[in-house]
Amino acid sequence: MKVTEHIAQSEGKTLFSFEILPPLKGQHVKSIFDNIDPLMEYKPPFIDVTYHREEYTFKELGNGLLKKQVVKKRPGTVGICAAIQNKYQVDAIPHILCGGFTKEDTENFLIDMDFLGIDNVVALRGDAVKSETYFRAEPEGHRYASELVSQIQDLNNGKYLDEELLNSSKTDFCIGVAGYPEKHMEAPSLDSDIHFLKKKIKAGAAYIITQMFFDNQKYFDFVEKCRKEGITVPIIPGLKPIATKKQLNLIPHRFKVDLPDDLIMEVVRCKDNKAVRQVGIEWCIQQSKELVSAGVPILHYYSMGRSSNIDAIAKEIF
Repeated sequence: MKVTEHIAQSEGKTLFSFEILPPLKGQHVKSIFDNIDPLMEYKPPFIDVTYHREEYTFKELGNGLLKKQVVKKRPGTVGICAAIQNKYQVDAIPHILCGGFTKEDTENFLIDMDFLGIDNVVALRGDAVKSETYFRAEPEGHRYASELVSQIQDLNNGKYLDEELLNSSKTDFCIGVAGYPEKHMEAPSLDSDIHFLKKKIKAGAAYIITQMFFDNQKYFDFVEKCRKEGITVPIIPGLKPIATKKQLNLIPHRFKVDLPDDLIMEVVRCKDNKAVRQVGIEWCIQQSKELVSAGVPILHYYSMGRSSNIDAIAKEIF
């Protein structure tokens, strides 16, 4: 079922969903199931599965030269989605990136998902690889998420890269995209970021999931700006409970989001990460309650592969 259909059938009730990481190469799928199992009592209509693009390493050869090697630390997104749908009978939503994909790769990825009965996809540009400062598209790939959305929508209309295909079947993906209440790190302003978000909607995106935020007013202001710009699709808030003191610096640096002073000082006063984790849970509970009161369609939690703190939050909300 499509995300938009889940929302339409919810009768105004806020739904629960979450995002997981594929297991590291060499780990068993059970490591994912062990974290999903405790959250199933909250009846998530869907579970997002992230895609992690390749990284580059350099191996020293005997002659003193270096050999560049491509490494994928978390392969198997489509396989994980199939396993989730088979085991839990809920929709699994794979993320698909511009980075690391050619248009042909993208089309084949989408065909596999269509064969597996996957109804939804989240289309993202993705980040630059760690060895590069700026994002660089593949020679035959997409530069922007809006282009990726257009390709998915073309497939929904039965338009494949090979225009000579006869009697080509149409896919029917519901396309989600990312929104940034505090703007994307590369955007010159929030207004310009919303301008490009609108392009993704016009290209065929049916819903938005936001980057994490820790001040609900940032989300409310973002939604208001989007609505004024004519964006009418559901805007799903994404939440992440802070869990370690290290994240006070890591989250603003890596994701370019602000932490409220009150939250910062509560974390600073904590004696250890166990206390930080509890602060993060309580802060996220209050965020969640306010968002539910505001009538958001879904609360989407970034679990980062660990479910115990999401479980503690959901117990108070759902």
